[in-house]
Amino acid sequence: MLYVQVHLTLPVWLHEEIDPASRYPSDEDKVGLAIRLSQRNVELDTGGPFGAAVFDNGGRVIAAGVNRVVQHNCSVAHAEMMAYMTAQARTQRFRLNADGNRYVLATSAQPCCQCYGATVWAGVDELLIGARSEDVEELTEFDEGPLPADWIGELERRGIQVRRDIRRDDARRVLAAYSTRGGLMY
Repeated sequence: MLYVQVHLTLPVWLHEEIDPASRYPSDEDKVGLAIRLSQRNVELDTGGPFGAAVFDNGGRVIAAGVNRVVQHNCSVAHAEMMAYMTAQARTQRFRLNADGNRYVLATSAQPCCQCYGATVWAGVDELLIGARSEDVEELTEFDEGPLPADWIGELERRGIQVRRDIRRDDARRVLAAYSTRGGLMY
């Protein structure tokens, strides 16, 4: 029998970490939330050291995600993918900004090649990044995969502004802590 349904979940603690009424006005606040989610995911052994959140124009969280690859035996269950999928389910739009509003993805680390591709199509207008891919590869055993040489330019040509190195040291600390705990390859 073939499976005809996919079921991915986020950890229950995620609801306790985010107050839906809160606003995250600055880029540092947004990436700070993504880093906090990545840290909690490591501390609570519910996944890898990555967190992401989608925000609306007002700085409110639309959806959040953490890495759940190992828990679900699913290579697409990256933090960014989980955030995109839950935001799309919540808004009932596969392109979030199809409603004419602006959306931001904040992530604890630079998207890998898979999450980069999803970013092109997800309907976000801005990408905020903590750690760089070279930080991920230096501090963990993860392979971030190939990106276009001018990946930032490619996103910006599609109307997606990119800002990186936001709270980079904080994001690097989570990656290092994950490795110190023994990490886990996916």
